[in-house]
Amino acid sequence: MSFLQKFVKNTYRDGQTKAASSFENLSEDELETHLRIARYGGFMLTDAIRPSYDLQVVPRSGFRHDRYRDEETGIEIPVLMGAVSRERLLSVFFDMLDPLGEVVDVVLETSHDTEHGSHHDMVREGIDMPILKSILADYEDLLLDDGCTGIAVLNSGIPMEVQFDEHKLLIAYGQDLEEYEHLLAMYGVRRQEDIQFITEAEHVHSSSEEFKERFQQLCFDLGAEGSESKREADYC
Repeated sequence: MSFLQKFVKNTYRDGQTKAASSFENLSEDELETHLRIARYGGFMLTDAIRPSYDLQVVPRSGFRHDRYRDEETGIEIPVLMGAVSRERLLSVFFDMLDPLGEVVDVVLETSHDTEHGSHHDMVREGIDMPILKSILADYEDLLLDDGCTGIAVLNSGIPMEVQFDEHKLLIAYGQDLEEYEHLLAMYGVRRQEDIQFITEAEHVHSSSEEFKERFQQLCFDLGAEGSESKREADYC
């Protein structure tokens, strides 16, 4: 199935006033040509997402620091965000899980059949890390190429959390993120505090009915159960 056939939606960065889309007035050939482009220099995108037609943000490898502020408690948590080329992406994600410990909680996130900016959560508590990695390895296609699937893995006892979001960004939350800096550097992902991510401009997501069904099967295999609440996506 071509990327054009799996074309889902175009998305504006959080808080942006919706202006004219860069995809307006394109011919079908122009749109399909753009959506088929996966490589930008040395950086390879997955099939889950594409940048705006006018390349408001050019995809590239790198990571930067940020801070997340909990509105209820006022507590600020350090954040590391990174973009990793497709060929190394899943390996980096798996390695980022190791500091979380041997037993973790998992949140599977889906924006299939939801309004923009929200997603449904499916939760599995207390799964052994080797089992989690083994199951996730069987769903490499879903994790990499579905623009409506994300996963968060956390250990509240540390506390620390690692996200592999639907835009295929890697995000780590915690008070001490130095280990993740070293890990990304080992994979050749450099610190670039001025980097912009594809989420910070107009972009498009890709999915399919097959991926929707694969997500449901992943939930079953992990024993993940639905959460009653829908939460706003952290980055969209």
